[in-house]
Amino acid sequence: MNELFRAKQTAQYMGIGVSTVWLFTKQGKIKAIKLSDRVTVWAKSDLDAFIASRMAVA
Repeated sequence: MNELFRAKQTAQYMGIGVSTVWLFTKQGKIKAIKLSDRVTVWAKSDLDAFIASRMAVA
């Protein structure tokens, strides 16, 4: 099963700030899943894919 992270957990996992999580989401770099009006989560597998793609560029 895929692990889901809230914004703060996502920021910690990726080593970025919470505002950057929201910026990357707005820019379409990472995909968010809206569970309700006030609950948004990110799938660990999507974050891992984003991180891997960024490492391939570096």
